[in-house]
Amino acid sequence: MNLRDDARALSDDLVRMRRTLHRIPETGLDLPRTQEAVLAELDGLPLEISTGAGLSSVTAVLRGGRPGPAVLLRGDMDALPVAERTGLDFVADNGRMHACGHDLHTTMLTGAAKLLSAHRDRLAGDVLFMFQPGEEGYDGAGHMLAEGLLDAAGRRPEAAYAIHVLSAGLPGGVFRTRGGTAMAASNVLRVTVRGEGGHGSMPHRAKDPVQAACAMVTALQAWITRTFDVFDPVILTVGTFHAGTQQNVIPDTAVFEATVRSFSDAAQARVKDGTVEVCRGIAAAYGLGVDAEFVEMYPVTVNDRAEADFAADAVREALGEERFTPQAQPLQGSEDFSRVLAEVPGAMLFLGAPPAGADPERSANNHSPLAEFDDAVLADGAAVYAELAARRLAAA
Repeated sequence: MNLRDDARALSDDLVRMRRTLHRIPETGLDLPRTQEAVLAELDGLPLEISTGAGLSSVTAVLRGGRPGPAVLLRGDMDALPVAERTGLDFVADNGRMHACGHDLHTTMLTGAAKLLSAHRDRLAGDVLFMFQPGEEGYDGAGHMLAEGLLDAAGRRPEAAYAIHVLSAGLPGGVFRTRGGTAMAASNVLRVTVRGEGGHGSMPHRAKDPVQAACAMVTALQAWITRTFDVFDPVILTVGTFHAGTQQNVIPDTAVFEATVRSFSDAAQARVKDGTVEVCRGIAAAYGLGVDAEFVEMYPVTVNDRAEADFAADAVREALGEERFTPQAQPLQGSEDFSRVLAEVPGAMLFLGAPPAGADPERSANNHSPLAEFDDAVLADGAAVYAELAARRLAAA
């Protein structure tokens, strides 16, 4: 199969689809317009298609011409609640934005479905295409697993792969991955400090929750640096802090939330209990009440080492040695594809897609309202998806 050349022949269609999706970004688990666009692209292909019951997912199974195992390919479809400021001529204008490149993922996966459908007679097994909503904080992968994703082909997949584009930090068209921990676990610490409000001129006659909440924020940072090994790190960033209504009024409550990232199950367990204890201890010292909740979201993304090596070889053989570079360290971001990889050995790959001619070290990062992605990577992304499935089935 010359999948790379076949993918290049689809380039115009891939660019058209990606830009269509970019104009209609949707967030969360319900993506009706996106789902409709995907189904339209898959129409006429020899696929067994089903849609989600509780979310706008699309699951498609391609039966190969010969019996064999199943391989899963995943592309996420949802956008972010970000107002786009790229100035592109296909800019989204509904207050949402494909700022993480999921429009490219979805397009590349539909391209792979077309490529593999054209060669289905030569496939020794089945390919399961996972079009997933709700990756950005809604656990769409978890929902799809609960609805029976892994049994859609009649047998559980033997391997699973996903590709994620990066608008910065990696040269255009270059892939990377690593065995073992590939991305962080993501969790949320939610804290409400309960005091007694009063006049700003008489803090001794009130119980100031703002002071205690500020102490918690700084203490949490110190506690992390003195508790965790720098080679098994934890990252805690307070992203919201709300208190009060006026400068001369001490409020009753102060509320803050933090994202907490870790890279091992042991660190995850320790930070879960420890952050809550720090907040409770400081509240007690100030004579205040506190509600501290640690909410577990996505676990650590762990690539199977053999599958990561297989994926790296597939990229090198299909595109050339210069198109792959090893990933030295895990990314601090998180992914709900981690839930699939906890069930099926596989790998997540990253693909550089900064704007053409831009310095990838200076480009706007994923999730920025200025993030741009180069359409030139679409054909090779589709080809690599297809190569991973075809080669993995042939190797089984």
